[in-house]
Amino acid sequence: MGNQCDNKRSCPCTYDCPRHGKCCACVAHHRDHNEGVPGCFFSKEAEATYDRSIEALARDHGII
Repeated sequence: MGNQCDNKRSCPCTYDCPRHGKCCACVAHHRDHNEGVPGCFFSKEAEATYDRSIEALARDHGII
């Protein structure tokens, strides 16, 4: 697989960071730094709240 990590879709996350659009690097960074779920997993409305918790993700997807 190599070190290639560019996403082919546009990234909906509004936070500006060096991993923007590089999904595998973004997910790994959030995991390694215990920063919750990356913003791209959320709807546009939920992403705007900056609540990156698992609970917020579940609410956003109608699970709870």
